Amino acid sequence: MADAPVVAVRGEAYREVAPELARFTVTAAVRDRDRETTLTRLAERAAAVRALLDAAEPTVARRETGQVNVWPVTRRSGDRVVAYQGSVSTTVTVTDFSALGELMLRLADHEQVEVAGPVWSLRPDSPAYREVRHAAIADALARAREYAEALGARVTALRELADTGLTAAPPMLAKAAYARSGESVPELELDPAPQPVHAAVEARFTISDPVLG
Repeated sequence: MADAPVVAVRGEAYREVAPELARFTVTAAVRDRDRETTLTRLAERAAAVRALLDAAEPTVARRETGQVNVWPVTRRSGDRVVAYQGSVSTTVTVTDFSALGELMLRLADHEQVEVAGPVWSLRPDSPAYREVRHAAIADALARAREYAEALGARVTALRELADTGLTAAPPMLAKAAYARSGESVPELELDPAPQPVHAAVEARFTISDPVLG
């Protein structure tokens, strides 16, 4: 076996699969001349966002509070504070895409609320990753057999297999902002972006003695 001929190949696989997760960010903001009023109004708007997300369960799979910012606004000519601004951001993860558009617009319909997203992605443990890895190995074996056949030989054993990497496409972000108009919330249809997944392996196979004559 140690002296058997060896063929080295690279196997690859590429798939486009439907996304499993959608993430978007909702940011509530406020501005007022009085600091205490700014804090109070910011808490009220953040609570309104939380209440809407509570009502949206189980559509909302996960939510995480991001940055909470409160800062004074000063005049350019000096350090005099003329107002206070504040914002609270929440990242929302949704698995039910049928209700995603409506939820985003209902959130954006609140005063001084911005919604950005969605970002489409796969779960970290998505079966798609396993499937594309298996496909890459199958591609490597098929290539090795093609080379062996061209030499009048056959693949006899696997000597080495290395995973050279599995990649997914960078998250795709679309931004949606909707200002409160006093009218009913319109319908928003979203088209989930297919997620490209690529896997590659390098393999070495021993083959039977080739027929070179």
